[in-house]
Amino acid sequence: MALAAGMEESMSALQWSPTDLGFVGSAGPRRPQLVVLPGGAGQPSVAVPVRITRRGRLALTGLAVALAAVLGLIGVRGAGAVEPPRILTVPAGLTLSEIAAAELPDLSISDGILAIQLANNMSTAQVSAGQQLVIPRS
Repeated sequence: MALAAGMEESMSALQWSPTDLGFVGSAGPRRPQLVVLPGGAGQPSVAVPVRITRRGRLALTGLAVALAAVLGLIGVRGAGAVEPPRILTVPAGLTLSEIAAAELPDLSISDGILAIQLANNMSTAQVSAGQQLVIPRS
């Protein structure tokens, strides 16, 4: 089997002659045998630098732009304007439990009281008329 010019040093393959297969006046058919050609797997391979085509560069640029757009949209969604805390001035005769029930209807009264106490660094549930309380978001 003849190899193209310059290919004999860079390839490994099976090699046999027509007489190995039982042709050209051979005595009988013989099985082909493996023969290692020079330049096969035993030789160190030469590292070929990777070249990116114009289409590949365009695809990578498009991917980078799309990734930046997605990350930008995620960042914009999380960077909304922060709602200022609600401040309530306690009117005369109102208790903290009544304030919690009115201002935080999604929470139980005890959880509402606790949320208001934590938001205002209060150690007791006592409030006085004119006192300003921060009402947390429920």
